[in-house]
Amino acid sequence: MSEASSFLRDLDEAVSRGTPESRKRALWHTTDLMITGGYSDDEIWTFGEVIGRLADEIEVAARVQLSKRLARFDQAPINIIHKLAFDDEIEVAAPILRESEQLEPYALVANVCTKSQSHMLAIAQRKSIDQEVTDVLVTRGNQDVVKSVATNNGARFSDFGFLHMIQRAEGDSILAEQLGLRKDIPRHIFQQLIAKASDDVKKRLADERPEMTDQIQSSVSDVAGELQSKFGPVSRSHFVAKRVVATQHRQGNLNERSIALYATSHKLDEVTIGLSLLCALPGDVIERALFDKNREMLLILAKALDFSWPTIMALLFLGAKDHRITAKDLKDLESEFGRLNVATSRSVLQFYQSRKNDAAASASAKRQPALAMQ
Repeated sequence: MSEASSFLRDLDEAVSRGTPESRKRALWHTTDLMITGGYSDDEIWTFGEVIGRLADEIEVAARVQLSKRLARFDQAPINIIHKLAFDDEIEVAAPILRESEQLEPYALVANVCTKSQSHMLAIAQRKSIDQEVTDVLVTRGNQDVVKSVATNNGARFSDFGFLHMIQRAEGDSILAEQLGLRKDIPRHIFQQLIAKASDDVKKRLADERPEMTDQIQSSVSDVAGELQSKFGPVSRSHFVAKRVVATQHRQGNLNERSIALYATSHKLDEVTIGLSLLCALPGDVIERALFDKNREMLLILAKALDFSWPTIMALLFLGAKDHRITAKDLKDLESEFGRLNVATSRSVLQFYQSRKNDAAASASAKRQPALAMQ
């Protein structure tokens, strides 16, 4: 420790009195010494102080060379790593941003928020990217950055990140396909992507991801139940249920407690109509959520309404075959429900609401010419 410290003190004094050429030679000598020696954290930090002073005095080409040498050195001084990562010259910053394992997520987020699109692109090419970094990349990055993140299998996405990417993919078939090919895209977000995708993208994704064919096909025929949803089944019991629940809703008395009571009483019509009113979604969507073998959509709707787990259980049992669910499946569903976020679930609900509104507006527009001719 004392020998290294003494050497570094002498070197520091030499740097302050040296010429540009002697400083450059000192930089490479110090860097070689640091990389090849086995030094403590304190000694590495001292090396960093000296190298940092030398780096301030050298031209861009030398800083690029230094960046490349330290990018894969796992013990590189963090102060130097930060200095190089935030260099305005992308040739200097890129090797560190792409490869250094020393950069913490907070430093990468700060880099995204303060540096150039080229800096973001380098970060988007890292071997792995944490969710908090991905979130800022997809909101602040240009199309090149976004597409690089979409094709990076080491990038981790939050639901927010995926939802924002779907917005970015509107009108961009390449980005939509890249997103659809990601194995980590949640099923409910994949459904949203497919709902907005072109026919060509749907076809390519069906070829590339045969396990998601059902999801792709269901999105194509999703509007088929709109007419039935608008007018409802013609049974007298449904008519009575609709009148009672609608009155309850107008009076402000339709809430989680009433939905739970209907569910535990196995009153399917009342539950369907009630959830349809609370979610502002057509009844056919609610029915599919209740009876779909994949219960994800039902969990999302319930989370968006901020329902408690006992109410969710009543809804799950109502839609289950013979009203039975194994203890293991129920535990798995409870864990899945616990992982859902209220704000994100409400974003998903808003997406489905806007989708149904768009479909209704389109159907209305198609009817206008026929009405005008009468």
